[in-house]
Amino acid sequence: MKRILIPAGGVIMATGLLAAGLAGAAQADETTAADPMAATAANAKAIAQFWAENNGAALKAATASDIWDKADVAKLQSKGGYSSDTKPGSTAPIGQEKKTTAKVQNVNMPKTIGKVFFVNSKGEKKWCSATSIQSKYRNLVSTAGHCVYDTANNTEVVSKWVFVPGYYQGKSPWGIYVGKQAFTHYDFDVYEDYDRDYAFVTVYNGVQLGGGKATKVTKAEFEKHQGLKDVKKIEITKAEYEKCNLNLGDCYAEGEDKDPQLVGPDYPGAVLTKLEVAKDVYDKAATGKGNGNKIGEPITEHVTEAEYNAYKGPGTKAKDAAGNYTITHYYVQQWIKPGEVKKYYVNEYYVIEGYAKDAGRLGDNVGGQGFAWNQPTGKYVRVFGYPAAPHPDGNKAYTGITPKWCYGKTTAKLVGSAAKKIEEHVALKCAMTEGADGGPWLLKYSNSKRLGYVNGVTSTFNDQDGNGRVDYISSPYFDGETNTVYKAAANVWSGKIV
Repeated sequence: MKRILIPAGGVIMATGLLAAGLAGAAQADETTAADPMAATAANAKAIAQFWAENNGAALKAATASDIWDKADVAKLQSKGGYSSDTKPGSTAPIGQEKKTTAKVQNVNMPKTIGKVFFVNSKGEKKWCSATSIQSKYRNLVSTAGHCVYDTANNTEVVSKWVFVPGYYQGKSPWGIYVGKQAFTHYDFDVYEDYDRDYAFVTVYNGVQLGGGKATKVTKAEFEKHQGLKDVKKIEITKAEYEKCNLNLGDCYAEGEDKDPQLVGPDYPGAVLTKLEVAKDVYDKAATGKGNGNKIGEPITEHVTEAEYNAYKGPGTKAKDAAGNYTITHYYVQQWIKPGEVKKYYVNEYYVIEGYAKDAGRLGDNVGGQGFAWNQPTGKYVRVFGYPAAPHPDGNKAYTGITPKWCYGKTTAKLVGSAAKKIEEHVALKCAMTEGADGGPWLLKYSNSKRLGYVNGVTSTFNDQDGNGRVDYISSPYFDGETNTVYKAAANVWSGKIV
């Protein structure tokens, strides 16, 4: 769906949840574009279940965002200084971390960071990095614009977008937060201007999924149910299958009855079996691999008198003077294609009730970073993200499993990338690769409070020294127009899923 441009002072005619969601953004100016994502709570619940089912299988299957190709990872160009469009400003962070006086040597990762997961226009499950950011309703996520809009498909919004703070190998410790509405700059929406590659997404209250009770239901009840459900394939006998069909049950057969077939030893899938034969046949049989050839030495077994008398096979029977009974067996090779046996099944249908539990607001659970705009360049920032992609030369230094960080001064000059027509980015010396895109650039980060001010998001990955390795990353410069987009998103309510 295309962007909904929110005019300055304009009136939007909308109904239902869309009207409620957009109400808080009514004062946004023409720089802001907004787009609904999961428009209803029912739709949002289904999205959360999509990612959480089967112990987070879809989350585990997702791979890092990979919109950059090797040609894009090029050298940045200095563009000179930057003139602020408004006065510098900031919005304070929110959080419950207590300040300590202890000297901390290691970097304390912020609770606010995590991964955003989505499905792109190719149907691929992908992820980027992101953070919770301060907002009126404590329901806002900051990430890169290309982690929200599918630039490969005319900037359509990606589907099934969720944020999982503290994500680790399929686990969502603070719940899954489904995106309700995405906000970005109009120039990114219309022109794919990477100078505006940032986005703010309002999310529903988080949901914790698990511990539900499965109840067996009819097929009609199963199809009607909108929540989590499951189908179990149960094997039954042929008699049960025939009875089921008479009662119009949901039964079916798979395969067909086929007798084994004699084939050659080189037939694909041929299985070696042994055939018992008479002694004279065995004595005349050849050795080596092939039908009718000997397989092993004759086998003599001691048996009871009853077994001796009952045996009617081609082997030789003997009874000695002491009354001991023996049977000697002779075997030749028989190479066969195994037969098949038709199997019968019935489907049983289950719905899972009480599965989703409200996890509360994002900011209440993990806090929210502050926001800063029109700040001087050349300042220290700490950048967080989940890098996973290999460097352009193929070297893979990261796994994407745990978050990483970089620290340093941003470039005093603005930089550009010819590959993405970028003119106004700031850069930082850092070797993180894709997967880290969307991660926050935190100004004035407090290691004890684990809070700072979002003053950028990772947008591009660059190779300044030409050795085939990423050594710089860049972010759009956050100016007054960025603040306008942020404020439009920060004042929009989203609500609960359950």
